[in-house]
Amino acid sequence: MSLDNRPVYAGGCQCGAVRFRVEGALGTASICHCRMCQKAFGAFYAPLVTAPQGGLRWTRGEPKRFQSSSHVKRGFCAECGTPLTYEGPDGVALAIGAFDAPEEVTPTIQFGVEAKLPYVDALPALTERETMDDLDDAPFLVDLVSYQHPDYDTEEWPPAKPPQA
Repeated sequence: MSLDNRPVYAGGCQCGAVRFRVEGALGTASICHCRMCQKAFGAFYAPLVTAPQGGLRWTRGEPKRFQSSSHVKRGFCAECGTPLTYEGPDGVALAIGAFDAPEEVTPTIQFGVEAKLPYVDALPALTERETMDDLDDAPFLVDLVSYQHPDYDTEEWPPAKPPQA
């Protein structure tokens, strides 16, 4: 919470070049199945939440933007490609997966369902496995080291000492 008791959220891209802070209540959290969102996220759908008017601040870097239609720009990290924003005439929506605590932002509605992929509703029925359950097929996971920015703000990024490859 901020000093005036408004909720505060933070997030950013995978590499840490772009970070944001949101102060105030988030708007509608949704997933959009439209074809533009599928392509912008490289995924089955785009999970988005509206930022409060005047409540979004870029704290490190800023997204590069692509004009995806006559009304909308899509913001993404120019360094790592992480999708970050949907910017339309009615405001800015942020990618839920880019939040440091995405589990706190629950979608309540689906848009663009005319383009929903036919198998999306069946995904919860798929067999589930944890990452480390896959060692037979992906033995490299045993000593995997993540260079992804952590899910919290850092004073400096990347670290002064680069990760070993």
